[in-house]
Amino acid sequence: MTSPSPNKLAPGRLKPMASPGIFALCSVLATTAMLLCAGCSGNKPEAPPAVSVRAATVQQKTIQQIVSTEAVLYPKTEASIVPKISAPVEKFYVNRGSHVHAGELVAQLENKDLQAALDQAKGTYEQAQAAYDTSIQMSVPADVQAAELNAKQTKQAMEAARDVYQSRLKLYQQGAIALNQVNDSHVNYVQANNQYEQAEAHLKGMQKIGQSAELDTAKGQLASAKGAYEAALANLQYSEIRSPITGVVTDRPLYEGQMAAAGTPLITVMDLSHAIGRAYVSPQQASLLHVGDSATLVLGQGQSDAPAKVSVVSPALDPNSTTIQVWVDAVNSGDRLKPGSTVTVQIVAKTVKNALVVPTDAILTAQDGTTSVMVVGKDQAAHQTTVKTGIREGADVQILSGLSGGEQLVTQGAYGLPDGTKIAISKSAEPPSGTSDGGKE
Repeated sequence: MTSPSPNKLAPGRLKPMASPGIFALCSVLATTAMLLCAGCSGNKPEAPPAVSVRAATVQQKTIQQIVSTEAVLYPKTEASIVPKISAPVEKFYVNRGSHVHAGELVAQLENKDLQAALDQAKGTYEQAQAAYDTSIQMSVPADVQAAELNAKQTKQAMEAARDVYQSRLKLYQQGAIALNQVNDSHVNYVQANNQYEQAEAHLKGMQKIGQSAELDTAKGQLASAKGAYEAALANLQYSEIRSPITGVVTDRPLYEGQMAAAGTPLITVMDLSHAIGRAYVSPQQASLLHVGDSATLVLGQGQSDAPAKVSVVSPALDPNSTTIQVWVDAVNSGDRLKPGSTVTVQIVAKTVKNALVVPTDAILTAQDGTTSVMVVGKDQAAHQTTVKTGIREGADVQILSGLSGGEQLVTQGAYGLPDGTKIAISKSAEPPSGTSDGGKE
């Protein structure tokens, strides 16, 4: 049987397809031919199209450095009222949620036995007081009386001898008597004065010995009775439970009739007029903060934020977390700040007025940490300019150097854009919040 010719196909068979290599070769030849024809005709290749970007203008406005962290709310003050005696609760005068004032009676413990003990101690104290008064007024012993009489007599004799001596001295000076009479009277005066001093000293000694024993006994009995009376009075007062602060009752675990144990909290009162947010920040952040700095408590869930002030910046690190505790104080209007809840605290660490501010999307950060922006030039090209940044607030960043204000900066599309590239500013709507080009700061 004769085989078909290579240039002819058998009836009913398909024509074979050309190989991919032939198509690629044809494409290259066609492209080369087009370029040669374009070169022969003298036409130039078209300029690349401008890159579409978005831009923003450098603004001058106030910017704040915000330290943001989480904080747990505490009351301004809190008092866990602990009874000093163990006794059943006779009556409660408050419930949870009751508003109380400092010194207000909030509970009464049974105290009939304490009242009886006070009455007994009071009687003993009054008896001791009467005995002490009697000891003071009682007559002194006979030997003390004799000492007083002797001191009185020797004093009179001393005064008489002194008068004689002074009289004879004047007469001698007038030449009326001899000197020996003056000397005799002086000797008599000296002897009488010595006898008086001895009698006076003896009297004081007798008085001290005679009265000290009785008075000390009476004084000791009085002091003991007074101490017992004051102790009984204090125990009776301990049965009256009073609030030490003004606030709201937040806990009352017992009911009337149950035993209140000494040392166990009976009622808890919190001062909710202010809420204290306690937060922990890094030492670097704490170095920016000062007492009195403005702050805001962000409550969320549709609630309005609460203004606050920094009240404490701890001078020492927390040993467990190596952070520093910061307190912010906020007025608790309407008791809407609940102790124990967690809130976001934003503290204004620094405020700069009339600062040059750009969007954070415009900042490009190199691997060595240097920052730059792409400035839109009059030639509609993007020019890379090195800048130094300052504080940041949300989507804004302060420019310390590199810009003078009023420039247009590429905010989206700048990453990987060569310096001097022609650009076209897009007028389309801004992308949803949170989207940005990859690789930016």
